[in-house]
Amino acid sequence: MTILDDFVARQKEGARFVISAQMLRMASQEFDALAQIWVEEGGPGFDVIGMPHRVVVDGDFFISRVTVVKIGVSQDPE
Repeated sequence: MTILDDFVARQKEGARFVISAQMLRMASQEFDALAQIWVEEGGPGFDVIGMPHRVVVDGDFFISRVTVVKIGVSQDPE
């Protein structure tokens, strides 16, 4: 997932940006499975905000784009 990690790393904390299936060169079905985890648990360094954008493929709806906000890395006080 190097493309995603590199893209997220370039964003400033609090920045809002879009991550799409096309950007990650993934099929809608693959991206949907990943995006559902991000919606429920958050992504690597970001949280999904708003309503994910969906597309219809063969009569089924799949998430194809999400808007996210970069979160800061929590520091352990130890």
